[in-house]
Amino acid sequence: MRDLPPEEVYKYACEDADVTLKLKNVLEEELKKQGVEHLFYEIEMPLVRVLANLESNGVRIDTEALKQTSEHFTVRLQEIEKEIYELAEETFNIASEEVLESLRNKHEIIGKILEYRGLKKLLGTYIDALPLLINPRTGRIHTSFNQAVTATGRLSSSNPNLQNIPIRDEDGKEIRKAFIPDDGCEFFSADYSQIELRIMAHLSEDKNMIDAFLSGYDIHAATAAKIYKVDIKDVTSDMRRKAKTANFGIIYGISIFGLAERMNVDRKEAKELIDGYFETYPQVREYMDKSIQIAREQGYVETIFHRKRFLPDINSRNATVRGYAERNAINAPIQGSAADIIKVAMARIYKRFQSNNLKAKMILQVHDELNFS
Repeated sequence: MRDLPPEEVYKYACEDADVTLKLKNVLEEELKKQGVEHLFYEIEMPLVRVLANLESNGVRIDTEALKQTSEHFTVRLQEIEKEIYELAEETFNIASEEVLESLRNKHEIIGKILEYRGLKKLLGTYIDALPLLINPRTGRIHTSFNQAVTATGRLSSSNPNLQNIPIRDEDGKEIRKAFIPDDGCEFFSADYSQIELRIMAHLSEDKNMIDAFLSGYDIHAATAAKIYKVDIKDVTSDMRRKAKTANFGIIYGISIFGLAERMNVDRKEAKELIDGYFETYPQVREYMDKSIQIAREQGYVETIFHRKRFLPDINSRNATVRGYAERNAINAPIQGSAADIIKVAMARIYKRFQSNNLKAKMILQVHDELNFS
């Protein structure tokens, strides 16, 4: 369009305006019909300016730190590669193996291959790639936040995706150290504690789960204490780990087989854990059953803010397809409500920064976490 004569530019601009107006008239009515005016006008639209600001701010990267990390990871990669070949007693293409996660504990070599793959991915996707994505004019990386892509309402990040950097293991933390604040500032990260489990407690109105949060106990330790029927001070790290897996797995509708595989235990123990979980939190079971029933009746489920997730396969005759829709019926209101809450928080924080004339800047959103300079 840059090369078009002014009259042509004017013509196309008028046509665009005409199409936009027609769309506005249609979609405005649809918003009313679907009952999502508040979601659109009070949550999504105020967020547009915030996301534009985030993308403009960008993030600073310590390229020297990433270079050192790259050298360290490359040495580790070579060492693991050597160990794999020694265990296999031959060389082969490590990247071609399949279905490894479920075999992790079957042989020492599987864990090594998975570790190798994980390191190689971090090197290729982040450690070696991020310095090349720095904008030469600003000296920062500017990701794009996508507001209307995911079905759950979560924001996604692309070009590059800065939301997929692991946060729980040491390798991921090493990469995150390379994200630095502006000169003379601090890097500040804040997230919601166990937000999805809190939303589950709210939606299910389960008394035991609500009491566990209100008491201030660690929710995973409190769950373990109830499942294993021991005092909370007697909960072992293994008990807590299993309860944590159950807490997060069950809100995603995990099966006995899936839980057994994830925890590397037999199905009998996984079944006992799930049975104990629902005995501990009976209203969570009721919430799950009710969510599936609602989805079957109306074809969708809703978040707290009435964001809808349509589930056309909820009544499918194919058990696998139907099971996937049922898991979404359970999880979508939880994950979607968490996404809506963080969007509200972002808009309010941005507004406070503006009204109080603060120098602090929001620079990144990673689902339930916000990062600031």
